[in-house]
Amino acid sequence: MNLIIITLMTSCKTETQTEDQLLVDARAIHEKVITLDTHCDINVKNFTDSLNYSQRLDNQVNLPKMKEGGLDVAWFIVYTGQDSLSENGYAKAYENAMSKFNAIHKLVTDIAPNAIELALNSDDVRRIDASGKKVAMIGIENGYPIGLDISNVEKFYKLGARYMSLSHNGHSQLCDSNTGERDSIWLHNGLSELGKQVVTEMNRVGMMIDVSHPSKESMKQMIALSKAPIIASHSSARALCDHSRNLDDEQLIWLKENGGVVQTVAFSSYLNTEKHNLRNKELENLGKQVMDSLGISMLARSEASKLPEMEREAYYEAYSKMRTLVKEKSKTMKDLPPGVDVGDFVNHIDYLIEKIGIDHVGISSDFDGGGGIEGWSDTSETFNVTLELVKRGYTEAEIEQLWSGNLLRVLDEVEEISKSLN
Repeated sequence: MNLIIITLMTSCKTETQTEDQLLVDARAIHEKVITLDTHCDINVKNFTDSLNYSQRLDNQVNLPKMKEGGLDVAWFIVYTGQDSLSENGYAKAYENAMSKFNAIHKLVTDIAPNAIELALNSDDVRRIDASGKKVAMIGIENGYPIGLDISNVEKFYKLGARYMSLSHNGHSQLCDSNTGERDSIWLHNGLSELGKQVVTEMNRVGMMIDVSHPSKESMKQMIALSKAPIIASHSSARALCDHSRNLDDEQLIWLKENGGVVQTVAFSSYLNTEKHNLRNKELENLGKQVMDSLGISMLARSEASKLPEMEREAYYEAYSKMRTLVKEKSKTMKDLPPGVDVGDFVNHIDYLIEKIGIDHVGISSDFDGGGGIEGWSDTSETFNVTLELVKRGYTEAEIEQLWSGNLLRVLDEVEEISKSLN
């Protein structure tokens, strides 16, 4: 009997020591590597003198939460929802894009210049990170604000944009969107003539091409035209979760052959739809009640994206508050189905690596744009991703690649190709 007790105690002690050592190892790696998230949406209301990212706001990304979770680089997104393909629509979209560029520049120059700095290339990223500051980078979600003026590509590049998708939810003047899968109605059957010119211009100026929202045919044509590697800034594996926002195996092979990278996204319905729906069914009424108390009706994501800009930002602000309140309430709810979590997220990373190799896989959140999972619900929990990778046996070098190395490699290659074209 005593021997059995001693054996059990020894076993438990060893297991505890192993768990403790995993934490120590993961902490060391997390602090050493540059952690980079390619997709963080913004609301210009959070970039004012009185309300801004120097404060621990209710949103998912701000400086205190980045510091707490050890997220080093956030790509802030100049996002514009799809509207009519008209002169008036383009003008409004351009105005919206400029307001977001201005907000990001205000953050790094006026609000918190001692805490965060804008990076334009990989050397900037490493220099700023070594200085102890957080790093801001800029991506454009939807090329719609370009309108019909191709010179806006270079203008946006000079404002700091280092990647751009040519469409969002809905076909743009540049290319078809993945949303065409719903009704099989396509506007361009891939890229428009203007879209083809924009791809060439993006190569010339050194801006990465993002294929996360465009249609499969659009992606195929972009790869055929582009002289540089592409990225999917926030997409996961369609083989594991059949959603049009994810990349199927054929697309993944195209991306590998192109030398690009897919940034696995922590968006619950793109990771495990069944698990997402089971939990959401239980939480849906609670979410509606919270939104009603805020004076806003709950909308489907597709409906919210069609709202006028000011209404859309107000909606997402309320939605973010609702998520926080529901998350706290859910902790006390019994028999609640498990949520999509960091394990589900890393399952996609595992699959992508098995399919196309570790050189072509990265990490993104889509925070403040619908992203967030159990264990990585905001930037304060970023360490949990590294911890899960360590638990699965990934080495420091591999984790460095996933967090930033692969994406920065593509950025460097796009920059070099740009130099050869000028």
